[in-house]
Amino acid sequence: MTSARPGDTRLSLPPLGIGCGSLANADGEEAFRAMVGHALASGIGYFDTAPLYLGGQSERRLGEALRGLPRSQFLVSTKTGRYQDFEEPRPDRGARRSRFDYSAEATLRSVEESLGRLQLDYLDIVMIHDLSRFIHGEHFERHLELAMCGAYEALLSLRQSGIVRAIGVAAMDWRDCLELSRLGDFDAVMPAGAYTLLHRECGPLLDHCAATGAAFIAASPFNSGILATGTIVDAMHNFEPASPDVVRRVKHLERLCSAAGVPLSAAAIQFPKRHRAVSSVVVGCRSAQEVERNTALLALPVPDALWGELEEVASGWGTMSAA
Repeated sequence: MTSARPGDTRLSLPPLGIGCGSLANADGEEAFRAMVGHALASGIGYFDTAPLYLGGQSERRLGEALRGLPRSQFLVSTKTGRYQDFEEPRPDRGARRSRFDYSAEATLRSVEESLGRLQLDYLDIVMIHDLSRFIHGEHFERHLELAMCGAYEALLSLRQSGIVRAIGVAAMDWRDCLELSRLGDFDAVMPAGAYTLLHRECGPLLDHCAATGAAFIAASPFNSGILATGTIVDAMHNFEPASPDVVRRVKHLERLCSAAGVPLSAAAIQFPKRHRAVSSVVVGCRSAQEVERNTALLALPVPDALWGELEEVASGWGTMSAA
């Protein structure tokens, strides 16, 4: 397991990573620590966090869970630019209570604070977080200019020094990841819920990563719920109740998977890695049991015929935004 070093052209990541956001923290600190411990024991050594998550407490919890382990046994990615000053596991979906600062000064301060909370002397990946038209609306261009003159330049200097080994872009909408990644020398992109059994519109971003060697990190392969739970009552899709159209589509996927004797969740977690540009799939786990389940789902055989059927049904759907 290696992270990028200055001069590397390709970021090497394990096939599965653990997202340390709202789901991972939902059951409290002890469950979080047990989850991380089980992930490490299962050979999963990549963890993604952010100052946004629980107002920095996700980083602190992860640092405590990793303390004392050889640094070569794990990779950590975190983010910069979006923050919150309260400890709440539920995501601030509308960004009403978030703070945004993409300046160089804030970025350098954020990385220093992340290093302290994580108890590390370097970070494997730091990503500019949620620089998005969906979030910033008419202020997007101003934030974009500040990010490229500020956060990006600061991260370049940190990458050159080795304090940060790789830099990237993380956002819910793949189009924002693509726009920003085309403006700079980024090592990774992390769109959330953008390349899944339900959402396959991000071909241009996948092509960009394949051409440049940037790592495509596919976060939220279950679209925050429904592709793991199926069409249960109150199923969630991208942090909101699933719409009737989403439920209809997932029911179709469930029927195909059931006929092939494959859990929908197994097809969902394996799907992103079928594309050559995808380096890793990052999924939130709230317990050691969920780590074990997801590891088993990743290894479950899926017939080629089912992949063909899933591809055929998806090709007949209209475009559906993941944001």
